Amino acid sequence: MTRPLRLVAVSGGLQRPSKSAALAQHLLDLIACEVPCKQHLVELGQLAPQLAGAVWRSQLPDAVERELATVEQADVVVVTTPVYRGSYTGLFKHFFDFIDQDALIDKPVMLAATGGSERHALMIDHQLRPLFSFFQARTLPLGVYATDKDFAGYRLQDEALIERARLAIQRALPFVELMRQPQAATAEEVVAA
Repeated sequence: MTRPLRLVAVSGGLQRPSKSAALAQHLLDLIACEVPCKQHLVELGQLAPQLAGAVWRSQLPDAVERELATVEQADVVVVTTPVYRGSYTGLFKHFFDFIDQDALIDKPVMLAATGGSERHALMIDHQLRPLFSFFQARTLPLGVYATDKDFAGYRLQDEALIERARLAIQRALPFVELMRQPQAATAEEVVAA
């Protein structure tokens, strides 16, 4: 692949600035340090007024349609969401309800979330991983969960979390590199690598 990797993050944060968006940008930047890519961050809080009332994709305004298409055409997707009542936000789910169910097949998807305390850390495996399994995406091995104490303002400050994010990217790179190859390799080739 001669073009840069299309790397898209979706943040389910409803406010701006958002810790979920800050975590997404941090992960995007870590990936960009490893592979040539074109980054794009979708902040759902900014789309909320245009997205919330739609029932069918045909009802969505052009701005939302462009963001959906950007996610569908991505080579690698990073998703982050605040934990709300033990799960992802309703707006996050509503956005992904409009994604074509075949658009993410075999695409690497990195899972991340933010929350007020560590007791919701398993939300990544109990909520996000099943959602992206439905899409038949390749959910990457290590998720990243951050709490309020891991941030100074809207920047990551906790060294253990920063190291976990680096490790998550390192473990994701074999899958990300597959997306740069002219033909997609099989899962067996990834494991053998």
